[in-house]
Amino acid sequence: MKARLLPALLAMSLSAAAETLVLKNFTLIDGAGKAPVSAAAMIVVDGRIRYAGPAAGARPPAGAATVDLSGKFVMPGIINLHGHLGNVIELAQDPKNFTRDNVEKQLKTYAQYGVTTVLSMGSDQPLIYEMRAAQRAGRPATTRIFTAGKGFTGVNGYPTTVPGMKGVPYEVGSAGDVERAIAELAPNKPDIVKVWVDDHLGREKKIDTELTTAIIRQARKKGLRVAAHIFYYSDAKVLSERGLYACAHSVRDREADDALIATMKKSGTWQLGTLVRELSTFVFARRADFLDDPFFTQSVSAAVLKTIGSAEYQKRMQADKDLPRYPAFLTTAQKNLKKVFDAGVKVGFATDSGPPARFPGFFEHKEMELMKEAGFTPMQIVSIFSKNSAEFLGMSKDLGTLEAGHWADLVVLASNPLEDIRNTHSIDAVYIAGNKVR
Repeated sequence: MKARLLPALLAMSLSAAAETLVLKNFTLIDGAGKAPVSAAAMIVVDGRIRYAGPAAGARPPAGAATVDLSGKFVMPGIINLHGHLGNVIELAQDPKNFTRDNVEKQLKTYAQYGVTTVLSMGSDQPLIYEMRAAQRAGRPATTRIFTAGKGFTGVNGYPTTVPGMKGVPYEVGSAGDVERAIAELAPNKPDIVKVWVDDHLGREKKIDTELTTAIIRQARKKGLRVAAHIFYYSDAKVLSERGLYACAHSVRDREADDALIATMKKSGTWQLGTLVRELSTFVFARRADFLDDPFFTQSVSAAVLKTIGSAEYQKRMQADKDLPRYPAFLTTAQKNLKKVFDAGVKVGFATDSGPPARFPGFFEHKEMELMKEAGFTPMQIVSIFSKNSAEFLGMSKDLGTLEAGHWADLVVLASNPLEDIRNTHSIDAVYIAGNKVR
């Protein structure tokens, strides 16, 4: 008799003590690459998924809050593995902008676009650790923070000459500098270590390869992994050989070949795309076609819209002597991203959004369009921004796919993204840890 009563007693206890949400009558796209499930249901208890699958198999407790999503599509929240938080207001980049209010505002913008997790890549201040800790102590109601904290470059190296970036990364000139900086960084438990390895087409000073190797080695001693901003094939290859965890951008100076692919696979080096970063280098040299798109303008001020659409702004971009080269860099990045993916290199979703004129939220959706142009299927794109990217973060047990035990980070869409990836624009609702944030 007691055995028969146990399920009923558990259900009563659940409904009394837990916050339960039931979503029903939608098509489930779980992020794991499985076939979509129509007429699906999801049971969310205290922010975590208790059940996700055919509605016929759901057993919600009595009295649970229920949301009917008839005709809708539910996919996992978007995980962006390369963003920059806090330093930009409008189009101005300055470390003094890194305030709690500004970071929170940007997190809310990401959330409105269905970006439920962002890894901020190397331009953060100590406040970020406090904000991350507060999120992880409970159930966040805005985009989840992951952070590299303070990144690395060489002395006076790129990007310290970029407006608003001097003093932001560590500038190291010796193995001793590296050891001291890693010793300072490691107690904060950054989610990744970031190093910029680029000379910006010969205009800037690039960190020495041996210093980057020392960063990888010292980080590994502390149980940390390193992602490198790279541009050149040669840097991607040698750093992958030396244990680099991720190339934070695609190779853009030449085609990836079998030798690079073999090295990345052997070392387990991830590839992050950031295709939209390349688009941003030339798209505003004329009036961009999305400047009148409500999906874009909803998060951009009238002043910024006026500036980036102006003839003066376009002329400033046109004055860049390397402007004619930038479209080809995007094309090369697209080809290389698809090539390494097809060859079995692990690929994560990233955009480099956050710096001036790289718009958080919207650019994540633009990245998907550029991936589609490169030959990725919508199902592949969804799995890359969810399942793959959670794996990159070491969070596969909690994030990425819509399955029992995971946090309920999800996006409700009016249209099917598997038919057209631009249907991710049709956002009806966004949930983070079961909290409705849009």
